[in-house]
Amino acid sequence: MKSRDIKNLLYEQVSRIGKAVSSPKRLELIEILCQGEKSVDQHAADAEISVKLASAHLKELRVARLVEARRDGKNMFYRLADPMVANLWVELRSLAEERLLDLQTAMRDLVTRPEDLAPVNGKDLLAQAKRGEVVVIDVRPHSEYVTAHLPLARSIPVTELKKRIGEIPRDKTVVAYCRGPFCLMAKEAVDYLRTEGFQALRVELGIAEWRASGLPLETEA
Repeated sequence: MKSRDIKNLLYEQVSRIGKAVSSPKRLELIEILCQGEKSVDQHAADAEISVKLASAHLKELRVARLVEARRDGKNMFYRLADPMVANLWVELRSLAEERLLDLQTAMRDLVTRPEDLAPVNGKDLLAQAKRGEVVVIDVRPHSEYVTAHLPLARSIPVTELKKRIGEIPRDKTVVAYCRGPFCLMAKEAVDYLRTEGFQALRVELGIAEWRASGLPLETEA
């Protein structure tokens, strides 16, 4: 092959990744997969799309070797093919937040009360939790918590928060987190906790961001 043909082939192969992540819904599915392995039905429910469309998007990600699949009976389960895929999502989203004014505006609209955001980074939050100064709650589905969660975090899914509110100490600041900056579960939890008289904050870090920063994660046996 000529040198130009070789270079064209190299760029073409790399562009397969770009094509695979060019769909907003496929990006959302990657974020969901950062939380752990899920069935096609679970992806469809989380992304609020049909099972048929979720399956089609996941197959495109599989063709680009960003995800892997296994069959269990009639169900297909997907997982990220490599932790680098989660890092790609974090870096791509961070670049978009840095460069795109429309995204910056949308993010500001998401934060209706800036005071709801915990003014700490990951290391500081972990240190505060170790000292018992804050209570960290993971408001994602429990299955995602089992796969990976922040150290010392308690699993209280947002769907169970009202009936389990008695488990949360009222004499400490409660810090909630979910899947990352685009996830609304932690915001919903903080809004509810504040109406119940709690001092509640949320962090925008999710599991993918935590891992990309080199900070520790835990799994539940």
